[in-house]
Amino acid sequence: MLTGAALGITGLKMQTLFRNPLADPFVLSVSSDASLGVALDGIIEKNVVLDAEKLDVGYRLSGKKTRVVAGDISVSLRAGQFVCLLGPNGAGKSTLIRTLSGMQEPLTGEIRFDGSPLHVWSARERTQRMSLVLTQRVAAGMMPAAALVALGRQPFTNWTGRLASRDNEAVRQALHDVGIEELAHRPVCELSDGERQKVMIARALAQKPRIMILDEATVFLDLPRRVELMQLLQKLAVEGGLAILLSTHDLDLALRHADRLWILPHGGLLRQGAPEDMILADAMDTAFENTAEVRFDKVSGAFTRKKTEKENIILSGNGIAALWTARALERKGYGIVSDGRAFPRVVVRHENSAPVWEIKSVITENTVICASIEALLDQLSHSVCKEQLHGS
Repeated sequence: MLTGAALGITGLKMQTLFRNPLADPFVLSVSSDASLGVALDGIIEKNVVLDAEKLDVGYRLSGKKTRVVAGDISVSLRAGQFVCLLGPNGAGKSTLIRTLSGMQEPLTGEIRFDGSPLHVWSARERTQRMSLVLTQRVAAGMMPAAALVALGRQPFTNWTGRLASRDNEAVRQALHDVGIEELAHRPVCELSDGERQKVMIARALAQKPRIMILDEATVFLDLPRRVELMQLLQKLAVEGGLAILLSTHDLDLALRHADRLWILPHGGLLRQGAPEDMILADAMDTAFENTAEVRFDKVSGAFTRKKTEKENIILSGNGIAALWTARALERKGYGIVSDGRAFPRVVVRHENSAPVWEIKSVITENTVICASIEALLDQLSHSVCKEQLHGS
């Protein structure tokens, strides 16, 4: 666990946490004060909602045999932090999710919730502080969305299940925070996948949890709804002070929205850190086992297929049209260079506010005009055009 001593500042007083523009860059001014280390340790300890140490997760078989899916895991979730769990299929992400949420016992190691071992909390106590959103769809039929959200208050009601005023307020607040007040009286069976998933998150939020754990919550959603959901979870973490853990395969969205990544490879050690640090440390390459055909590209932050470059092309132009022209040329295997006389040149310009593409040969000075990127690619791949452009 990270402490003031681990940061190397115990016994020091930081006069500022920001760089002084008048001082030397990246120099931190310090003075002696033994109280800072203790204070910082207390803040960090207070912010930790869930932590695990030397955890092995998996399944108990017949006798005393066990099958370890992932091992030696030491992690922590902090209030106000949005964490995404990434890894290949079969690495143990769902098993880790079930173990951290108390649905499954760890094989070895310890999980602490609010500083106490997880196993000492009763199921009712856990559900009053921890909410869980799983992949499986809930068959709610004609139940109104607000009634489904209200089920999140079940851990706080008595045996009659009657909602008190504070429970109704929690439901109303959850609907508001997720932005689905207009769905409150609509039957769940009439909702889209994106709307239904928001209702499930509102139900989890109605529990007033300190931590929310979601397993593949974006799996049934189209791309715009996935972006909306990631933005919502990020907002709930920042504004609501929740610790949120999401298991997902949406690498691009995780890189853009998560405060921290947990990357779980097959049979390897879980690696964790800020998304940018994980890319620089080659954690993606290690976890997802690059092949000769597919590898992780650090520049784009995505997995790309290895291409056989056809030839180099000089690309000129600015703006969105030029950006997507470059993407299209790279997709087709062309190399893009800034200068040269032996290469054809593609110029992106605008006529009457509409983009136009010119293919020019540096050798023959022949020019071909194209009205779309598709036409540009067709011309570049056409043998007659190649002969005209290269003067052969």
